[in-house]
Amino acid sequence: MEPLARSARNDIPAQTYAEHVGNVSDRARRNAAEAAKYFKDGSQAFVDIVSAAALFHDLGKLDEKNQKVLRSSSKKKLPINHVDAGVAHLKQRNHLHAAILAYGHHIGLCSLGKENTKSAPFCRDPEILQRTDELLNYYKTVHERVLGSVDIEQALDNIKWNGLTYRLGLSCLVDGDYGDAATHTGDEASIDYKEFRWEERLMALDKYVEAKFNQDPHSQRNLQRQEIYNSCRAAATDVPIMACDSPVGTGKTTSVMAHLLQVAIAKKLRHIIVVLPYTNIIKQSVEIYRKALVLDGENPNEVVAEHHHQADFESIELRQMSTLWKAPIIVTTAVQFFETLGSNMPVKLRKLHELPGSAVFIDEAHAAIPSFLWPQTWVWLRGLTKWGCHFVLASGSLPRFWTMEKFVSPIESIPDLLPADLRQQAAENEFLRISYQTYEHAFDRRGLIDFILSKRGPRLVVMNTVQSAAVIADKMIKENHEVLHLSTALTPIDRERIVNKVIQKLKTRNTDTNWTLVATSCIEAGMDFSFATALRESCTTASLIQIGGRINREHNDVIGEVWDFRVNDPLLNRHPVFDTSRAVLNDLFKEQLIQKMSATDAVTDAMRREIMSNYKKDAEEIKKSEHRGDFPEVSKLYRVINADTRLVVIDNSIVDALENHEKVSTIDLLRNSVQIWLQKVNALSLENIRGYDELYKWTGWTYDPDCLGYMKGVLHLVYANEEGLIY
Repeated sequence: MEPLARSARNDIPAQTYAEHVGNVSDRARRNAAEAAKYFKDGSQAFVDIVSAAALFHDLGKLDEKNQKVLRSSSKKKLPINHVDAGVAHLKQRNHLHAAILAYGHHIGLCSLGKENTKSAPFCRDPEILQRTDELLNYYKTVHERVLGSVDIEQALDNIKWNGLTYRLGLSCLVDGDYGDAATHTGDEASIDYKEFRWEERLMALDKYVEAKFNQDPHSQRNLQRQEIYNSCRAAATDVPIMACDSPVGTGKTTSVMAHLLQVAIAKKLRHIIVVLPYTNIIKQSVEIYRKALVLDGENPNEVVAEHHHQADFESIELRQMSTLWKAPIIVTTAVQFFETLGSNMPVKLRKLHELPGSAVFIDEAHAAIPSFLWPQTWVWLRGLTKWGCHFVLASGSLPRFWTMEKFVSPIESIPDLLPADLRQQAAENEFLRISYQTYEHAFDRRGLIDFILSKRGPRLVVMNTVQSAAVIADKMIKENHEVLHLSTALTPIDRERIVNKVIQKLKTRNTDTNWTLVATSCIEAGMDFSFATALRESCTTASLIQIGGRINREHNDVIGEVWDFRVNDPLLNRHPVFDTSRAVLNDLFKEQLIQKMSATDAVTDAMRREIMSNYKKDAEEIKKSEHRGDFPEVSKLYRVINADTRLVVIDNSIVDALENHEKVSTIDLLRNSVQIWLQKVNALSLENIRGYDELYKWTGWTYDPDCLGYMKGVLHLVYANEEGLIY
């Protein structure tokens, strides 16, 4: 009887062991070969090791006890751990790296040090050791009967197997395994690009930028943007890491893309990846790139893919919704990109093998990750340049952390995408565009609202927490002031509507001035807004400067004001993570440096001061854990957002579809959901969507799609608690 790898389920037929292992081996080997093409020294050994892991990853499924369950179409767990036999065989053949990959294809990359202290390293089930030893030859005989020889030759291994190498190898294997399962069940369609058409896309981008410029060819701001675009397009492509600190509003979105397209052409790359700090600015960038880069006859969704950080799921039911980096151009979040680099888990790592041979634009790099993550991140970025990656770190307030010994040792110098004279000219223009000021005394709600209304409109107000923004917006609305609200309390699809409304109102800012947008930090980077005045609850130096990019973007005659302020009110939540950065910002104001230094110099100086006063020990612990191969510990410590939140679906039609086992696209799921802290999920007694332990549904509470989002319901509890009605 032909051995099985998967049992029959519902209308899905059983899959034979030979078919599954053959498919996984082919796909994993293809993944490894495509990645290894970009490795500077070349490495057939990497391909061989991944292939060996794939060929024997499910060897234990050939145990008769497992076959009995698989043939019965039962949903019972396999009685014999099916991973250990393959690991044992690979170790026996001295394929240790392949054994580590096979060992982790379900549980993730292990701690190498801890495994080596065990009596049976890389065997997670000691109870079956004797059974594995006794039956290993039988498993290999059956395997050879259905697939051929078990011997695998390995080329000379000239790769240093470090954390990055193991993650790339596991990615190749896991994508082969998950991909075959998804294809077998009809949950995944294969899209394989071979013609990336980079030259044609660059020509299309040139036309797009030219058309934008011709709308107002005499504008000084447009002339500067065109000069920056031309400079980026003509920049050298041979240096693998570059910096771009062009001020906000000078067209980095298209200018850096022109450079990356030139790199992709020169180095025959396969992907361009744009990394953004917040989910809400993905849509705006995606729309620009789809208009500028998609060619006639192409599907925009396939050419420019948007990938949100909530898109990875552990459960089998949701695994088909995981987004892969297959498209020519991928726009993703910093959380998704960087936590993939640091993860040890298969579901996250599955897409990582697509990263070699990619040009990566880390936009708004100042806000991409917490400062203490940069030391290890820099090591990974440097490592990825050996796999053909090219990086541009860009921001209007770019901290040059690579010049600080705490971050990089020895310190480095990386070239700038723009020539020095153009950077200097752009920095000087900033002093004529905006003025940064601070208010020394803390406001309560009443005082803050009065202060806001005293400023020239239209006004942008940014608070540090979702609750604070909702409280201020709600009170101003009740006082009949014209207010819009934007925060992660709204689903992405509702945020988009409000963003569009803001854009339309700002187009009439000469006549429609007396209104206020109250928002959270999701607004501070990447949004093409131009208010008259901005007010920012004290946070970080970089955040304050970024808010400066949301006012007076067209450089009108009147200098725009950006106000730093503090609050002291029981309903305006204090965010403790900003204590050190607030103190540093306060010192910079007292020393009158904010008003004198360029944005880059101010942010770099602020980062240096923050490090001196509060350098997290986690930074060194991450590097030590990575060096000793403790991958679960790295994954635990390397968190871009250390938030215990849950995905809560707002749209009832999507809830119904999921509970009825109907297919729901990843994008539809994410665009109609919000992230809520687990503590608040429990306080609100939100229920799981039936059949999905990782998803919740918004039931029994008011949701306001036009303004406050889920905070419309939560504020009733907040106010009741303040009045002593809840104990």
